[in-house]
Amino acid sequence: MTTRTTPEPPAAAPLLDLQALVVAVRRRRRLWCSAALLGLLLGAAVAVLLPPPPTAVTKVLVAHQQDQPNDPGTLIRTDAALLHTTRIAGAALRSLGSPEEPEDFMADYEGTGLTNNLLQITATGDSDAQAAARAGALADAFVADHVRRIREASDAEAKTLLEQRDRMRDELAQVNEAIEDGPQESGPKASANLETLFARRAELTSRITDFGRRAAEARVGTPQLVAGTQIVDAPRAVRHSLTRTAATNAALGLFLGLFLGLAVAAVTAVVADRPVLRRDIAAHLGASVLAELPRRPAGPWRRRRVRATRERLTASLARTARGTAEPVSLLELGCARDASGIALDLARALAAEEPVVVVDGLPGSQLAGRRPKPGDPAVVSGADAAAVPRQERLLGVGSVAPGTAWADLPHLGTRTVLVVRAGHGSVAWLHTVARQLADRRVAVIGVVLIDPDPRDRTDGTLWDGPHTVPRAHGERPGRRNGGGTSHAVQAVGEERPRTERLPMAAARVPDSDQEAR
Repeated sequence: MTTRTTPEPPAAAPLLDLQALVVAVRRRRRLWCSAALLGLLLGAAVAVLLPPPPTAVTKVLVAHQQDQPNDPGTLIRTDAALLHTTRIAGAALRSLGSPEEPEDFMADYEGTGLTNNLLQITATGDSDAQAAARAGALADAFVADHVRRIREASDAEAKTLLEQRDRMRDELAQVNEAIEDGPQESGPKASANLETLFARRAELTSRITDFGRRAAEARVGTPQLVAGTQIVDAPRAVRHSLTRTAATNAALGLFLGLFLGLAVAAVTAVVADRPVLRRDIAAHLGASVLAELPRRPAGPWRRRRVRATRERLTASLARTARGTAEPVSLLELGCARDASGIALDLARALAAEEPVVVVDGLPGSQLAGRRPKPGDPAVVSGADAAAVPRQERLLGVGSVAPGTAWADLPHLGTRTVLVVRAGHGSVAWLHTVARQLADRRVAVIGVVLIDPDPRDRTDGTLWDGPHTVPRAHGERPGRRNGGGTSHAVQAVGEERPRTERLPMAAARVPDSDQEAR
């Protein structure tokens, strides 16, 4: 029987990898921290360089004829809007004796409804005295205008009621005259008409009395509204605290700068599409991460840890170079200085057993412009590599940055270690590097990740398939180190069977061979 084995389809990639986005934003902390600091400084500078003008406030109690307990504040908002009219502004300017235009003066004050009946007027000026005078003039002009409108409304209402009363008095006089004249004829019809006249006279008398009462009430209520509209808080200058204003503006600037910095960092991280996690870099380059090196170690303890990690990396690369007869190279992407340092360390480790010559294929002067120290290996350019004796080992150092001469990479070494700075190359460029090296048959041993994210917990190991390779009897699984590599430790004295795994593309069985023969 032949069992058909179909590989599991890969999971669909999410539209937005939140983990990668958070790491990318955190790596751009210099950007948003600088933006937050700039916002803080600008906010404090605005408070110091642009202080608020002298300001005065006053409060006016406003009485309305249509006051209701459930009023949502419509009446006081109307009063605040009436305050910003040329009529009130002009009256205030006339009381101040100022030649300023009302349209220009309206930009220097504002009204705010604190409650349904309390209006606050805020005015600015060249000095505290001028601001207080402006606020008082505005309050007086508003009270006078409000009282005038109340009186005009009550007078108009009383006049209308009195006119209605006078018309009914005339009609009542006509009815009384008809009653006094009496009916011209007798009978039931005449009696009914007389009763109708008496009823009409009683109705008119009642309505005349009602209209007179309402007119009197309209005029009586006006003094109450006039007395209820008054200035309850005299104009006074507002004292500004420079320290408090600077602290408030600095806090607002810090918040806005931090928000804008985070937004810019997030947008640029999504648009740039530069992998920072080791799993993404390994997947796009098609090689496992061998080791990681911080770019700028801070503190003596960090330097010791980086030095120990670099020594282990040098020893591992030296064992790899000694175990192969093919030339080995180091190709950098975004970290030429680190790659040149690793190459020199590796060359010093190999020079203890055999002469080593470093072939400088870097575009800059990282190796060519350095000062040689005693015991350093010889460094030659790519053009002089052909003149090196065959008994000397060549260690190439090159670059896979944009603009690389891809045809020259095989001359540096047919087996290479990629030294890549996290977050430097885009996804498209990492694919280009992997494809170009594969086309030129340059085998990638692994990736050395420079400046990794310290909180990255992803796996940088590439596995051939969904299942592990079958182990021999007595073989135990190897321990995965921090760099993401995996090994298998074989029992002493036992031979490990040679096993191979088909590529993922070849794991499917053709349809014609699905059934057992």
